[in-house]
Amino acid sequence: MQTDKKYALLISGGVDSAVACHLLCEQGIKPDLFYIKIGMQGEGTTCTAEEDIELSTLTAKRYGLQLNIVDLQQEYHNRVTAYVVERVKRGLTPNPDVMCNRLIKFGAFEEKAGYAYDYIATGHYAQTYHDADGQLYLAPAPDPVKDQSDFLSQLTDVQAQKLCFPIGHLLKHEVRDIADREHLAPAHRRDSQGICFLGKINYNDYLRMLLGEREGEVIERETGKVIGKHKGYWFHTVGQRKGLGLGGGPWFVTDKDIERNIIYVSHTDACHGLYGTEFHLTGFHFITADPWKGAPEVDVLFKIRHTERPRPGHMVRQPDGRFLITSPTPVQGIAPGQFGVLYTADGKICAGSGEIRF
Repeated sequence: MQTDKKYALLISGGVDSAVACHLLCEQGIKPDLFYIKIGMQGEGTTCTAEEDIELSTLTAKRYGLQLNIVDLQQEYHNRVTAYVVERVKRGLTPNPDVMCNRLIKFGAFEEKAGYAYDYIATGHYAQTYHDADGQLYLAPAPDPVKDQSDFLSQLTDVQAQKLCFPIGHLLKHEVRDIADREHLAPAHRRDSQGICFLGKINYNDYLRMLLGEREGEVIERETGKVIGKHKGYWFHTVGQRKGLGLGGGPWFVTDKDIERNIIYVSHTDACHGLYGTEFHLTGFHFITADPWKGAPEVDVLFKIRHTERPRPGHMVRQPDGRFLITSPTPVQGIAPGQFGVLYTADGKICAGSGEIRF
């Protein structure tokens, strides 16, 4: 890290960003701290941030740093919520966290304050990597459970040039150990779960606020029998098992008919439609450069959800610009609209991501 450069640190009130702050200061870097306030628009929907700000303030005071609060709620509504609504209405499964990083944390923040800094530091579990030619790439963290490179897979090259991940080389327990040793205020705070902007509000409640409810039929795929009702196809995604409200489970969502507002389910996870060995990625976005230099096909690692580890696959570029991804083993719950993230076969580089289509 370069001590003669200006650093902004995005602080959340959690242990990861607090330790990131400590490590920067330990190297003689005094970052300006920024707490980004994002939330849902509408009465009673704003995520309260008092505890986050209180803990961030304690960290700032501990190191004699300036804490700034940047309100990006309107920008979130205009950009990320609009993205969610558009995708959900089309029956797709969006990923608000991925787009929040691109459009808000490294987008709108850059427009409001980040432009004045050489580097934007965060508590993400990710790293940057330079190849022999000096080309910058995003790289996964060594902690396979906490790695967040997939959440950053839609960042632009310009955004990537300013990335700084002080804890990216550490395992989660090492971060906790540092927080304990240094007696940092959020040392024993639990990790946040779910989507960054919702706080304690359920994601389905968020969708209900945006799109309301519309009753439809739940149909068993194998028999065509109506076995229940649902409150709107937008509340359900392919591969979903929980929250269907059906007896005699388990049941799995295998498909959706958005024109007729029908959800298809199966009683067994071996049914047609729940597992697949291939899918397409549309509009694939390379974060910086193409590590495969345009090769027509190549072995890769891929992820289609954050909670899994990258798995082996093969990528073939199609004439229409899509990438065909094939897996040697069946993949559960391939949901159109989600981001498929590609890594080099050795796992060193997170190349970027595209939206899943069949």
